[in-house]
Amino acid sequence: MLGRFFLNGLAGRAGLIMALLVAVAVAVPLLNALPDGNPFHVADHLVPVWGRYLCYALLAVAVNLVWGYAGILSLGHAAFFALGGYAMAMYLTRQIGARGVYADALLPDFMVRNNYTELPWYWLHFDHFWYAALMVLLVPGVLAFVFGWLAFRSRVSGVYLSIITQAFTYALMLAFRREEMGFGGDTGMNNFRDILGYDLAAPATRLALFSTSAIALALGVFIVAALVRSKFGKVLIAVRDAESRTRFLGYRVEGYKLTVWTLSAVMAGVAGALYVPQIGILNPLEFDPRSSIEAVIWVAIGGRGTFLGPVVGGVVVNGLKSFLTATYADIWLFVLGGLFILVTLLLPRGIVGTVGHGWSALRQRRASSRAAPGTEPTRGDDPPSGALQPGLAE
Repeated sequence: MLGRFFLNGLAGRAGLIMALLVAVAVAVPLLNALPDGNPFHVADHLVPVWGRYLCYALLAVAVNLVWGYAGILSLGHAAFFALGGYAMAMYLTRQIGARGVYADALLPDFMVRNNYTELPWYWLHFDHFWYAALMVLLVPGVLAFVFGWLAFRSRVSGVYLSIITQAFTYALMLAFRREEMGFGGDTGMNNFRDILGYDLAAPATRLALFSTSAIALALGVFIVAALVRSKFGKVLIAVRDAESRTRFLGYRVEGYKLTVWTLSAVMAGVAGALYVPQIGILNPLEFDPRSSIEAVIWVAIGGRGTFLGPVVGGVVVNGLKSFLTATYADIWLFVLGGLFILVTLLLPRGIVGTVGHGWSALRQRRASSRAAPGTEPTRGDDPPSGALQPGLAE
């Protein structure tokens, strides 16, 4: 059964996407090593920027897992992304030690400014990478489990659940802005120096973080593909399409939702943890509900319910954002809103879903044109009853 699970994750389009991401993880360091005058040279300053796009793409994959395959529209996934980022930022802050402005070997600078006399208990052990990595998984996962258990057990769904998730992330943003919380308040945490003893400003470290982000994104695609193609995934899609009917058939719908919700939160936390050392700063604005809404837009533009769609949406939209905010900062929000309206009206399947649907339709027409006139299709040519929409089944 475990072997079947791995084969599901590696088969078809998901395997191609993973192979492409692994190739990117290898190619970018090689292209960075080329001389500056070479047309294929990747400049040092582009590496963390592209790495950030990959982290956003992993967040989009996490959102797509719950929205595209379980029908849970989350407007609060930025909270899990930020929590994973804070767990990593706490480790990076502890690594600064006496090199801070106030040269305190134990307390971060913002705690010295706020007259802390000792390190809060929840900061203990964050000087160890293994502990921080564990918290990156546990903090978003446990919080998502508790939230999901309460929400799904009460059968909250639809727009009501979306509003609650948005209120949830907004409440966390307000909490983390308070100085007494011990996370740096509005300023947050910054001035990170090294990770695992390696200088974060060094090109080799940035390349390693980029490649790790690409591998993490490939692993995220693998997990989604393996899960969706399993029996669990089939039931999950049934919950999305007909929740009441699935519950009537005897399935514990709440358990399926809770499992995929928690897994998605952990994936978002990993994305946030990889994002922080590449961006170099973290503050409560990462909890902003607008960030969660943007993640939903990435998925919608790329293609909800597809393996490649969230990757395309996360990378392309954020690349466009970086370009426009650097040149025409005032029009970015109008462009983003226009893209969402355009996709909603003209490309409801998103970019990847529309291309996949068009390709399938073209193949069917070619197959029909090759068929002998007057012959009827066999039963094997007919789509199975209840087949998924093109682009959703992959």
